[in-house]
Amino acid sequence: MKTEPGCPLCSDTGGELVWRDDRLRVILADEPLYPGFTRVVWNAHVAELSDLVDADRARLLDALVRVERVMREVLSPAKINLASLGNQVPHLHWHLIARWPDDAHFPAPVWAATDPKRVAAAAPRRDAIIEHLPAYREALRQAFA
Repeated sequence: MKTEPGCPLCSDTGGELVWRDDRLRVILADEPLYPGFTRVVWNAHVAELSDLVDADRARLLDALVRVERVMREVLSPAKINLASLGNQVPHLHWHLIARWPDDAHFPAPVWAATDPKRVAAAAPRRDAIIEHLPAYREALRQAFA
């Protein structure tokens, strides 16, 4: 497997490992404002989706759909944001973020500046999601079993 010295996604799991195989891993990111924030990380160091051969690209997209389906079923968000930025870490990975109109950044991206009033107002939503995290973890594991 190709790795890159100094790449945090090559040298570290990147969060709480939920599932892994030889090609990719599913992790819960440490994002306190967004419990359930999930990343799908390609294990080998490649920068872009187009770097993958067709079969690997299909495998990655299948994994994204599996995570999205579980997120919808267990967390019941109003919307799911999918993002593959890689600006700071040019290692192929996708962010899957459950969103609600009462979350801390809505309707802005989760990377926007925070408004302390919105963060405080979103606390009940965060608490409700945290209660569902054990079921979410288990459902993700089952989806990849």
